[in-house]
Amino acid sequence: MGTSTIAGVVRATCSAIWMRLKASVLPHPTRQQWLDIAQGFLERAQFPNCIGALDGKHIRVKKPPNSGSQYYNYKQFFSVVFLALADTNYRFIIVDIGSYGSTADARIFRASRMGRWLQSNQLDVPQPANLPGSTGPPAPYVVVGDEGFALSSQLMRPFPRRGLDAKRRTFNYRLSRARRFVECAFGILAHKWRVFLSPIQLAPQNVNVVIKACVVLHNYVRTYEATPDEDAQVESLPSGSDTIQLGRSGLAGLRVRELYADYFLSPIGSFPSHQ
Repeated sequence: MGTSTIAGVVRATCSAIWMRLKASVLPHPTRQQWLDIAQGFLERAQFPNCIGALDGKHIRVKKPPNSGSQYYNYKQFFSVVFLALADTNYRFIIVDIGSYGSTADARIFRASRMGRWLQSNQLDVPQPANLPGSTGPPAPYVVVGDEGFALSSQLMRPFPRRGLDAKRRTFNYRLSRARRFVECAFGILAHKWRVFLSPIQLAPQNVNVVIKACVVLHNYVRTYEATPDEDAQVESLPSGSDTIQLGRSGLAGLRVRELYADYFLSPIGSFPSHQ
């Protein structure tokens, strides 16, 4: 068969996999599902009111014709960006696929449906609730990300690394425990679907279809076929995430981050293994 025929078969097959599985393994989350995800982060990362870990991964591609530097990223290879929100079962909750490799995580997130839905309260996220054992102000449900994202009342990122006191170190540790789930999810994806281990030799629009198929297959395996023995090996996999550029902090986000940081250092919110 010719190259164009094979490309057409791959595109049609991957599109069919995406369409067949998306509704069952990558559904639009309900309020109860957000609460279940938050319970997972509380139990497994000791980070309450967290509804997902956010990060971006550069998927290597061959240089698209006449694309200039659009796909050329800061790591000096051509890529499309796979932005994902993950839960503590290493499943992807919401994904954004196909942005230019030269684009920063924060900008991709702001422009994505995921970012717009979160900022405009269209994701049916639960209302702010007291942190466990606390009688202080209710804390909003948040996603956690790295320094590549802009701080907001819905998205927590670490404190800058310079001049950290005990409170800020504790917060950064707790956030890193929650963030590792999306890093591990990317690692599992690349380990199982070996197409990600070398540049994908397809046009960008076809690369996006391949990524979508792998995402729903990944979620299917995590939902129906994952075993405790496999999960015990997950954290030894190399991280597949990428920090791209720094985003700016919002005033409301600063207040929310301080609320969480104060709680983590308090007797009711402390976790002794952060040292």
